Amino acid sequence: MGSHTITSRTPGVFYHRPSPDADPYVTEGASVAEGDTVGLVEVMKTFHEVKADAAGTVSKFLVENEDEVTIGQDLVELET
Repeated sequence: MGSHTITSRTPGVFYHRPSPDADPYVTEGASVAEGDTVGLVEVMKTFHEVKADAAGTVSKFLVENEDEVTIGQDLVELET
């Protein structure tokens, strides 16, 4: 098995869930397909979905919910 890292395409604040009272998009250990939403990045009140660009199993989140992120920052590690 290999690994793959999903990175941020925009700067902003990373969210694990679509709203404060909702379940997270994915959790560690969950399987994702290419194109699945794994989080959101909010910049200036605009939300951008973070999508898996490979299929695999979420091994860990590399940022916490509501962490500020930069372009190209590693967000989620997948086992492929």
